Amino acid sequence: MRRHPSRAIVSNPPMDELLGSGHQEPIEGSLRGQLLIATPTLNDPNFWRTVVLIAEHSEDGAMGLVLNRPLEVLVQDAVESLAQFVDQDDSVYQGGPVEPQAVLALAEFIDPSKAASLAFGQVGFVSADPDVDTLGPSLARTRVFAGYAGWGAGQLETEIEEEAWVVELAHPADVFAEDAELLWASVLRRRGAIGEMLAMMPPDPSVN
Repeated sequence: MRRHPSRAIVSNPPMDELLGSGHQEPIEGSLRGQLLIATPTLNDPNFWRTVVLIAEHSEDGAMGLVLNRPLEVLVQDAVESLAQFVDQDDSVYQGGPVEPQAVLALAEFIDPSKAASLAFGQVGFVSADPDVDTLGPSLARTRVFAGYAGWGAGQLETEIEEEAWVVELAHPADVFAEDAELLWASVLRRRGAIGEMLAMMPPDPSVN
């Protein structure tokens, strides 16, 4: 498993209310199918204000996709083989800093058995060489990503203990959000009053 570039943690006020306690509890079991919400302590530009869906997580490491960074390139122009599974004006999304030329597609499957692998519920990966006639009727909606996020063994657990991420349950609507750039604030608001406050903060805290 390849790790993403090293990140920087900056000092911020305690986040007990957002995290639910003084520190996140040690992770037990897999986080597959859950969201990571970047907290204000996470200053790595690769993950600043991101929402990441964890698609794989084991003792060997983790892999996920950033859900809220659309690129200025259309699927139909960049990945012809997947164009028939998406709307004409759908963008490719930046899934993370690892292997940015790699193409991955997440879909909500009407028939989950057609998924190459499932992340949660009926949401999973489209096979690398999909057959339009066979697979097309099995897909409710699809999103295409370039690159992914990766963590080595124990790395993600350490970052969560350092309060770089908040873990939240994923919903299909998060993966296929129509206005993905608003997703970070929307998911934060699920955390209650402190999440609402953070969601309303300007990107530059010095701006009132």
